Amino acid sequence: MGRTIIIFLMSNLILGCTDVLDKGPLDEVTEQTYWTSAADLQLNVYQFYPELRGTINYPDLDVHTDNLQPISPSGVLSGTRSIPESGGGWGWNNIREINYFLENAPQVTQGSQDELDQYLGEGYFFRAWFYFQKVKRFGAVPWYEEVLNIDSEGLFAERQPRNVIVDHIIEDLDRAIDLLQNKSQVGINRVNREAALAFKSRVALYEGTWEKYHAGTVFGAEGSNGQEYIQIAAEASEQLIDEGNLSLYSTDNPGEDYWRLFNHSDLTGNPEAILVESVDPEVDLGTWIWTYLNGERGDGTGITKQLVESYLATDGRPISVSDEYQGDTTLEETVTNRDPRLKQTMWVPGQIQINNQPDPLIFDYPALHKGGSDMSTTGYMIRKGSTPDPQQNQGSSSSRYGEIDGMVFRYAEVLLNFAEAKAELGTLTQADLDKSINVIRERVDMPSLDINVGYTDPNWNFPELSPLMNEIRRERRIELALEGFRYDDLMRWAAADEVIQGARWKGAKFVEGESFPEIEDQISGIPVDENNYIDRYQNSMSGFGFDESRDYLFPIPTNEISLNDNLTQNPGW
Repeated sequence: MGRTIIIFLMSNLILGCTDVLDKGPLDEVTEQTYWTSAADLQLNVYQFYPELRGTINYPDLDVHTDNLQPISPSGVLSGTRSIPESGGGWGWNNIREINYFLENAPQVTQGSQDELDQYLGEGYFFRAWFYFQKVKRFGAVPWYEEVLNIDSEGLFAERQPRNVIVDHIIEDLDRAIDLLQNKSQVGINRVNREAALAFKSRVALYEGTWEKYHAGTVFGAEGSNGQEYIQIAAEASEQLIDEGNLSLYSTDNPGEDYWRLFNHSDLTGNPEAILVESVDPEVDLGTWIWTYLNGERGDGTGITKQLVESYLATDGRPISVSDEYQGDTTLEETVTNRDPRLKQTMWVPGQIQINNQPDPLIFDYPALHKGGSDMSTTGYMIRKGSTPDPQQNQGSSSSRYGEIDGMVFRYAEVLLNFAEAKAELGTLTQADLDKSINVIRERVDMPSLDINVGYTDPNWNFPELSPLMNEIRRERRIELALEGFRYDDLMRWAAADEVIQGARWKGAKFVEGESFPEIEDQISGIPVDENNYIDRYQNSMSGFGFDESRDYLFPIPTNEISLNDNLTQNPGW
């Protein structure tokens, strides 16, 4: 009996809830017949690519943050999460399967060396990917780098400190960087060397700032202030910048380029795309953009007033201190004289929703008057990710979708990682800003950020930090809005007490007779605050209940702790 079958049988005998040995591809073929050629490596490693799915589900990715307001606040925001008995993201099947791949891949000799190295590099990338999700969710976790047997002590391993796990992740990414081919050689749909470098900068910046801002708390890494990781992030991102093989997507149209970056059905050849999740409906490996992004439905969520107000005026100053700011009584007024990315992220009357000919569908007012999943909760509806192409907007209102490529890594994030890392190290220069954040601003024709900033915004999220750090964080929030970065950023910055705790997100201003006259009679009962801003949670909660002594990490399921005496629960749970 082959080792494949043995492992499968053992998986049914022990530790069912841990799923360390869950049934996977190991029972499908034997080592003797399978691990022989590069085609075998391709078949095995391709099973992990669907794990990148979900990179552009814009109405969902920032749902636990001050960027979006769902109909009801999530358990993360309200502080109402409980400890699950099982599941909860603690499963180890993916890591067990990638370890099986990494154990067997080196024995394959049929194929060119470049081809064999590429697949092995993809394997190391995916192990790093899976472990990074674990660290973000649980902090300290066991480290597994081999397929476990029935008598393996590793089945009862204790949790390793989070920085030990991150060291392993970076080691895997360094291996991947050495083995992988460049984007120009394998394309944007395959894990490539630039993607591994970008991921390295993401991981290192996350862990470095986590350790810095959680230092001295139960969530920190003992004996570490994170500086070494921040340095790694700065070096990895600067390497990509200095190599000069990447650039931002631009057609010299600042009013549309940012929006168009996110509605391509094929990103091949896009200089900003580093790693892309392409749509293939036949095998369900892609990301589908559903009808709510064309302005017809709100999907029971909406962009918050807090995010909208973070966009600068066109003079490069915050709306609190800019003479160019025109107010926000109407949606048109809200985007007037503002950073062009605002109008490319939210729907504004007059924009084409679906370019049907000869009568295109034009956006005129938000879905504040609709119910359920059709509702816009704030009046600020998500435009980012939409496409006016009629072929991408077919079907009924409940089943319509577009086939849009999704960014897993894009160059703008690398530029933002670089600027933030250098600022955290205290080594940021004007030249650094000019080759990072100011390149991003140039695409949308916004004024450059000066290292001396030159103003004070009374609405900065982080008044205890320098003006420069506040503006770097603002730029990150705006450029990466609704792409799923905001929650991770707030967690690593230990910012729940400043941004989430006790807060209540608001929506657009609703002044009768001015803001939404077309649907005013249908939304007259909508709750607003004393300044006439839509306040959906007004009658249900006074403020979010995020518990900063507990909620930065998720709980480990009770069954897992019962099965393994070496596991300890996360703080506060």
